[in-house]
Amino acid sequence: MPELPEVETTCRGIAPLITDCQIAELVLRTDKLRWPLDRSLCVSLPGQTIRKVERRAKYLLLHCNAGALILHLGMSGSLRVIAADSTENKHDHVDLIFTNGSCLRFNDPRKFGALLWCNEPKAHPLLVKLGPEPLSAGFDGEYLWQASRQRKTAIKPFIMDQKLVVGVGNIYASESLFRAGIRPQTAAGKVSRARYQKLSAAIKEILTEAIAAGGTTIADFKQADGKPGYFAQQLQVYGRDGEPCPQCGQPISSVKLGQRSTCFCRNCQK
Repeated sequence: MPELPEVETTCRGIAPLITDCQIAELVLRTDKLRWPLDRSLCVSLPGQTIRKVERRAKYLLLHCNAGALILHLGMSGSLRVIAADSTENKHDHVDLIFTNGSCLRFNDPRKFGALLWCNEPKAHPLLVKLGPEPLSAGFDGEYLWQASRQRKTAIKPFIMDQKLVVGVGNIYASESLFRAGIRPQTAAGKVSRARYQKLSAAIKEILTEAIAAGGTTIADFKQADGKPGYFAQQLQVYGRDGEPCPQCGQPISSVKLGQRSTCFCRNCQK
């Protein structure tokens, strides 16, 4: 599933190409993605102009005159800006066509993505209860330490809780905990303030590096220009069960946490 770096990469890729573009037509080739598509948008969207494109958590917000389109890439979705007359491919479910002849095309093989409209996006049920952005000034070790008091849940699912902090998915949680030297099974309430400072710094570093690399392509993800994300080449523990730890050479271990496979080094992470 695309995580924060992949969505941010997509946001940065499409924003300069569609900002200030006027919508000419919305084409829907399916009735339903994760939720039913609102066909009334085919009537109401033409004439609207994209004023700003931003990311909130793993959602993309396309701000128009009267509200915003909320896009989610789901498990396998991707967005590309192409010519409006480009040949359709399998799983091309949505086209947002602009008056300049370009098109924002949404491809989603598994159809777990979403396209929604909201007049007040910050008040939308999907967004209103989200935690802070991990790259914001408000997210730091003190915030994590305060939130973790008396919490018995393991540290990895704790930092993946979107109500606590957004966008830290399975890949980047594993990598951040490895960099911070914290074992993923450790109870959140047992982690010290100093170690949370180290963890918050690691989360910021890992996400920043992943964005710079264009995200991580494990299976389906492609950037807005169709290229894969290259952060996969920098992964230290994720998906490397049984391989030598890049720091100590001991075999990397794997456990299940919250129904997710979690790789870590028993020697380097305490």
